[in-house]
Amino acid sequence: MPNSPPESPTIQPVEAPPPWDDFPDNTYEQDQGSFEPLQLPKTMASSSFKIQSQNDYLRQWLPRQESYLHHLLDREAPPEDRRCIICQQDGVYKCQDCLGEPLYCTGCCRSQHRSNPFHWISQWNGRFFERSCLAHVGLIIYLGHDGKQCPAVTDRWNLFEEDEPEDLLEPEDLPFVSGPEFQPKENTMVIVDKSGVHRLEVRCCECPNAMSPDIQMFRHGFFPASFNRPKTVFTFRVLNDFLLDSLECGTSAMNYYSKLRRMTSSMFPHLVPDRYRELMRVARQWRQLKTMKWHGFGHRSDNPSTGELALFCPACPQPGINVLLDPSWKYTRSFVMDGNFKAEHLHPIKPFDEVWLSDGLGFMVGKDRYNMHLAEAADTVEKSSCNNHRAVNQANAARHKLESTGIGGVACARHGCFVPHSMVDFQKGERQMNMDYALCEASRHNMEGITRAVTFYDINCQYNKHFRVRVDRSRFLEMAPQLTIIPGIGLWHVHGHQDSCYVRYASNFIEGIGRIDGEIMETLWARLNLISPAARGMSSPHRKECLDYQMNDSNFCKMIRMKRTLCRKYKLARNGILESGKAFDRLDEAAPLHLKTEWLARERIAQSSRLNDPSAMDEYEINIKKAPSKKEIELRLLEEGNARNAAPSRRSVATWISTGLAIEEAQIALLIEVRRIGRRSTETQRLDIARQRDRLQGQIDGFARSALTHLGEGFDADDEPEDLDVDILDDLDDDPADFTETSHTWTNSPELTVIPLPSNLGVDRCRRCMAEDLIPLEMSLREGQANDALHNLRIYLCNKAILFRTTVRQANSQALKTRAWSQVTSVQQAVSLHASIYTKTRKQMMKLEPGQDQLQKYKPLLREQLKVSTAVGDPNARGQRNESLAWFWSVEVDLGGPDQSWNEEFYRVHWLRAKALRDRWREEMLLVKLEMDWTCKFFLWKTTQWGEHMQESLEKRLPGHGCYAGRQSHMYSLLAQDAQAAFQDLQNVLIEAGDE
Repeated sequence: MPNSPPESPTIQPVEAPPPWDDFPDNTYEQDQGSFEPLQLPKTMASSSFKIQSQNDYLRQWLPRQESYLHHLLDREAPPEDRRCIICQQDGVYKCQDCLGEPLYCTGCCRSQHRSNPFHWISQWNGRFFERSCLAHVGLIIYLGHDGKQCPAVTDRWNLFEEDEPEDLLEPEDLPFVSGPEFQPKENTMVIVDKSGVHRLEVRCCECPNAMSPDIQMFRHGFFPASFNRPKTVFTFRVLNDFLLDSLECGTSAMNYYSKLRRMTSSMFPHLVPDRYRELMRVARQWRQLKTMKWHGFGHRSDNPSTGELALFCPACPQPGINVLLDPSWKYTRSFVMDGNFKAEHLHPIKPFDEVWLSDGLGFMVGKDRYNMHLAEAADTVEKSSCNNHRAVNQANAARHKLESTGIGGVACARHGCFVPHSMVDFQKGERQMNMDYALCEASRHNMEGITRAVTFYDINCQYNKHFRVRVDRSRFLEMAPQLTIIPGIGLWHVHGHQDSCYVRYASNFIEGIGRIDGEIMETLWARLNLISPAARGMSSPHRKECLDYQMNDSNFCKMIRMKRTLCRKYKLARNGILESGKAFDRLDEAAPLHLKTEWLARERIAQSSRLNDPSAMDEYEINIKKAPSKKEIELRLLEEGNARNAAPSRRSVATWISTGLAIEEAQIALLIEVRRIGRRSTETQRLDIARQRDRLQGQIDGFARSALTHLGEGFDADDEPEDLDVDILDDLDDDPADFTETSHTWTNSPELTVIPLPSNLGVDRCRRCMAEDLIPLEMSLREGQANDALHNLRIYLCNKAILFRTTVRQANSQALKTRAWSQVTSVQQAVSLHASIYTKTRKQMMKLEPGQDQLQKYKPLLREQLKVSTAVGDPNARGQRNESLAWFWSVEVDLGGPDQSWNEEFYRVHWLRAKALRDRWREEMLLVKLEMDWTCKFFLWKTTQWGEHMQESLEKRLPGHGCYAGRQSHMYSLLAQDAQAAFQDLQNVLIEAGDE
């Protein structure tokens, strides 16, 4: 094995294949050679020919249906002369598997099928063709002597003494028929082929120097089910077909063998010999042999070690294989971690009697060391300090009927290849001890000299906190101390976290990782889930072998398609650089130079500090000291109530009022949604509205029931409620009639119901109910609600201003304009919602007799104040000296200094995020170019490796070994040539397109 990768992918010049997009969808239509093309009708051959759909072909076939049916039935009868096609004698046997179903006499049928012994034949009985088999025409399979009978008749091998149990059938299962199908000849062997289950006589070579029967059978393509006197064999064809069916379709051994039995006998499949258990066992042996053959262990004298029966990613940097390292961020390994709870496993029936064929040699970790790690690791119960993530809070959820509740592991985040020896079983939930072992094993696979790795994990904000501490404390966790682990969270899962996790862990803000989403592991589980149901009840070794084989095949498919993947990434990166560069340039042009210098310095500090202090990445967030939010005020009120030992009826009153405010917000959101869909709503929209109303009504009912506790006996819950009065504020030109008419079509609409809050009851009634102390509580919570609404309003108005400046005005095509305005519409809907919430909140505050300070602070919100002014987008633009921002832009907002405008802070964040996106796309282009080179070098390394095996085999006079090694070397050489030609052609095409 070479110690260093090839210096450069120097490949002989080959004709570059056409770009991938130029290939037809149906590869069968390529390279038709001398086949005559179909003559198209004149209407189809014209220049206006339209590609037909599948339904068009069905319509064309319908008039031909009856003709096809008659021709199908005509095939059931023999030709009129009923002659053998070979000797012209009386033909009695028809072969269903030979082309054209020819007719043979007995002798010709036997001679023609010596090399095709697994065809099915039918015998003419005077009325119809009856199912028969080749054993009844005297076909015998001779092993050795070129298919002829061995001259040494010594009866050396008596294969039909007891070695395998006979099939036992109940009397009621036996058919009351006596056809040839159920009369197997004496001394016949059960041969399982992909065409069905056959019974044929097999005779071994009996020469003195002949090999044992099982080896003779194996060399002829038969895998014996036993080894002393085998009476059942499986053809290599059926074993390969079963493994491929299992990979692509998830077919279990039981279902596959059931299909073979039905192919053998459609009427009596239960009479076909049952070799289901033998198929499972032999398939395990065959899978192991194929895997060792693929990874070159037939050409090596040593045994495979940890992870050596697994294929890894050709495009990831692997020192000594496809890269020569130098200190650079370019040689970063990117890992994605995840768990899969569909790959569960039942407790084995006989765990003490299991045979392991490849323990720890593939992707699943070795059981002994892993079990010792689990026995010593501390089983800590850790609640999430972020949102309530199921992977954290249910980490110790046990299911007692299962030995394994699922699997977890690691794959490369950029290309989606499983990392060898990094997949672990879960005993309960997705515990840290399980994922620690997986990550440490992944970090040891071909990473000598690599000092930087990025890990994406759904709960990395919790998992990574004490990872190094856990590694240092364990005897079984090993990780290079110079390896720096940078935590990340996938772009889909990060939105389920707290807002602060986005800038701290999203891939957009991780330097040197390129442009990836960190969610590719979710797509990989689909292939494993195909076999998970079948593997659920297997023995532990058998299940892990199946999972290893499936993951190996997944990586192989990724490898042979890497050319296409990287070409697609190259195109995306090229377009991403152009679009993100334009977006950043538009922001950069308007930013003052001294501010950009300051922002860059702050960005460098944040990136350098992120490992020790993830909160340093909050530099990418708006740094605003907000007025107290509703949640903060509710928390303060609850703490004050507990401190003074409030009465039970008053202990949770702040939460009750806060719930009422949330119900009002939901009512407003539903009102706006009803108005938006208008009178021309679809059935789906009406169903969605009905479901929202049902949920809202349930919340209102629960709130009203609890009102009796907090408002006292003076409150009558059966009072007729009045309709909710809400002013919907926005700056869109909607027709009010749409909203009015739509609302009136519903009776007892919950969004129009007034809930029993103190502000709705009035100050006087609250006093009569002895609930006067609730008024200041609601007033405080209303202030928090108003602060939240105004804060969100400022955010979305700034977003809208930036959209107009950088997207709408720059759109130079109809598609871009449509996309830009759809973004503006989405932002405007949020503006309308928060403006309406504030208006409703202020109206309720007026009912609670507010003080002068509150009246001065929370002013009425006017429709014209929601218009986007250029003062928001660019306060230094011409013509702005007489314009000023609305009052709500300065309500208790502290940006760190009197001279710093609200817009400047918002603009800083937009500038930093646009720069981060541009930088990631530039990194992506550089990484893709490197990965193209690494992929070619990986294929060349494999070519060289197999070439050395071929040379060694020829020197040892092992021609079969040499031929296989030569074939493998040629395969990797073709992959290298194809990849290099495609990469070079793609770059040339895009360069020429750019020049034009």
